[in-house]
Amino acid sequence: MAAIDISGTVRERAARELRDRILTGSLPAGSRVDLDAITEEFATSRTPVREALLRLEESGLVKLFPKKGALVRPVVPQEIDDVLEARELIETHAAAKVWPRRKQLIETLSQRVDEMRACRKSGDAKSFLEADRAFHEAIVGAAGNEILAKLYNSLRDRQVRMGVPGIEMQPARMDKSITAHQEMIDALGGNSVKRFRELVVAHIDTAAADLRGSR
Repeated sequence: MAAIDISGTVRERAARELRDRILTGSLPAGSRVDLDAITEEFATSRTPVREALLRLEESGLVKLFPKKGALVRPVVPQEIDDVLEARELIETHAAAKVWPRRKQLIETLSQRVDEMRACRKSGDAKSFLEADRAFHEAIVGAAGNEILAKLYNSLRDRQVRMGVPGIEMQPARMDKSITAHQEMIDALGGNSVKRFRELVVAHIDTAAADLRGSR
């Protein structure tokens, strides 16, 4: 029987918990993540906690300081531009890659849009954004490049941290997003990959405008 990697389990749990705190704002930008405090909280040694922080640093969420801990990175305007530009590159690439087998995607993407509609009806903004993210991750994942899929996931984490305040107070934005996603599905049922790519770019441009407007 293979030995259980306890340190690996703690590392994963610490990384997941700290990531969630950063994305939900309970660890706000500019706050310090104390290495000793986190080590005590997870009842472990410094090594797995330091490795967890290294993962978060690779994702662009924190800046690690040797032997001290980390600082939650503040969001700067350039980061918004960089994240959205990288998203566009990955998603337009994925749009072209999945086109030959696009019919297989339609059912999955339709389910995600149905979830978005249900969340819009119930006013559940958090689940709405999760369904939105799952829609795009399905397209990127179907492109078959695990490295790009992992990078895309980290980009969406960074975008969540940037936030788009008030979506729950602006139902019209949910309606606009649902319409945009349905148009992408409709384009997948057509014969123009150019049209599909244009819709992907337009949707990301809208997200960029919302993010810039919220700063």
